[in-house]
Amino acid sequence: MARKKHEEEHENHERWLVSYADFITLLFAFFVVMYAISSVNEGKYRILSDSLGIAFGGATPKTPALKDPIEVNRPALNSRPILTPAQRASDAAVKREKAQMTNIARDILKAMAPLISQGKVRVTQTSRGVSVEINASLLFAPGEAKLSPISEKALRAVGEVLNKVDNDIQVEGHTDNVPISNAMFPSNWELSAVRASSVVRLFLDNGMDEKRLVAVGHGANQPVASNDTAEGRLRNRRVQLMILSGLPEVVTEVPVSTEN
Repeated sequence: MARKKHEEEHENHERWLVSYADFITLLFAFFVVMYAISSVNEGKYRILSDSLGIAFGGATPKTPALKDPIEVNRPALNSRPILTPAQRASDAAVKREKAQMTNIARDILKAMAPLISQGKVRVTQTSRGVSVEINASLLFAPGEAKLSPISEKALRAVGEVLNKVDNDIQVEGHTDNVPISNAMFPSNWELSAVRASSVVRLFLDNGMDEKRLVAVGHGANQPVASNDTAEGRLRNRRVQLMILSGLPEVVTEVPVSTEN
């Protein structure tokens, strides 16, 4: 009977290296995951998930489309809102109208430069339109509503500018608070209204469409300076031309209930 040989098994003293290598690999993967989570975005998450799936022998996982929380919460400082075609058209119309009103203001400034330098005319631009404030001392004698020859020349220069555009014009008459009472003007209401009408009449005589014009008398109710001083009262006696912007006003409907 053949003698059975027993091979003595050789003990492997380096088996711990395998476990140690696996532990180091898992630890490295853990820190990679922690780093990736600290700055997650969709691209990084997908790449990491696919790489780990391949490294550990699994099928490539289907990662959901995640949104980066940092990107979601961070304000988009350099981004602009996406506008619809109607909004873009409206925005372009607003810019064109503002540019046109600025050009009108510049042309009036040129036409009335000498009077502006003397402080008798002020030109400003607001969201409402272009305001041309003319001191009444330049236009009328005290207590009267007939335009002086000098004022007619100045207003014709303004009319030439306004005839080149189609904006509506509101002519507003203003007085100080000193009462007036005579056969022609029982109060400052009549005086301010007739002065505004005199300016409108001059524009009409120079070919301006009457549908563009409105005359308004405010009396002493809208002062721009104190009526306690002579200088303030002089400033308040004025005619204001409002070249109105063509932009439509925002109308808000407010429901009114008949119930108390």
